[in-house]
Amino acid sequence: MSDLIGAEAPPGLSFAERWGPLAAYLAKRILGGLVVLLAGTLVVFLTMQAAPGDPALAALGENATPDAIAAFRAEYGLDQPVWMQYLGWLGGFVTGDFGQSLAVARGLPVAGLIAQKLPATIFVGTLALVLAVVISLVLGTAAALRRGRATDTIATSIAVFGISMPDFWMSYVLIFGLSLGLGLFPAFGYVAPSESLTGAFHAAFLPALAIAAPMAAVFARTLRAVLIETISRAHVTAATSFGLRRSFIFLHYVLRNSLVPYLTVVGLQIRYILGGVVVVERIFGIPGIGSLMVDGAFARDYAVLQACTVVFLVIVLAVNLAVDCLCAALDPRQTVK
Repeated sequence: MSDLIGAEAPPGLSFAERWGPLAAYLAKRILGGLVVLLAGTLVVFLTMQAAPGDPALAALGENATPDAIAAFRAEYGLDQPVWMQYLGWLGGFVTGDFGQSLAVARGLPVAGLIAQKLPATIFVGTLALVLAVVISLVLGTAAALRRGRATDTIATSIAVFGISMPDFWMSYVLIFGLSLGLGLFPAFGYVAPSESLTGAFHAAFLPALAIAAPMAAVFARTLRAVLIETISRAHVTAATSFGLRRSFIFLHYVLRNSLVPYLTVVGLQIRYILGGVVVVERIFGIPGIGSLMVDGAFARDYAVLQACTVVFLVIVLAVNLAVDCLCAALDPRQTVK
């Protein structure tokens, strides 16, 4: 009856026959991700090299002597050919060594800076993703089940409004309304979960909501369209004719079939959440990767910028791999060529 039920493996299969296609699918996805990661590191490195300006002058100042500049370039390997710099940097990246900061924290290992900043970005980004998914599930489901009615109009209008709002503008609206106006949340600062879990959620709610709002609107619009298309399918009509409860039909035959395209869109939109983190962390004073990336850009710290960009790339690839695995679990037909 369900599209997915028909794709489930028949009983009596051996372990290799049952899980072999899934393992091959995951291996292919991981290999593809590694190729994309390698190409991404090359693009990021060449982009940093093509950027105007001299990192030695940025670090030492305009009054630096030629000897000091030459010594600085030799100390950090900036006098070597580009391909040698890339291979050296790539070798260090494989072993977890991102080199040393040129200007932001001169001489300190970039890996250490990343390790200090990454937990805050992961916490705020994860909270933003959870908020976006929850809000979109509520709005998208309400709009699809009440299609053409006032609920659909309200939910769709909220989604359109959310899509039209940049995250930085949303940040200032939330600060003026919920922080400075009502005093419900702090306008600036970050509390680590290790210090106070409730304090961490309280401090991170506004920045997470600012990041989540535009994404929730995109997710809700996608979910609404997929649910409406699934509801009109023949197997749902057949289930309804059998007299099954509406809640049972929705959960088993409508929502489950709609989750695969919905989760695919969620995975693709992760990059926008990370882009929002760069801006929102600066506005709310969160000591995360986004703030470190902005500092690296202003100081022309190649090592910091490259490391932050590659970390974002790894996060995007990891989340998309997780989404692919979840989609394969929901619909095993994806593992079959």
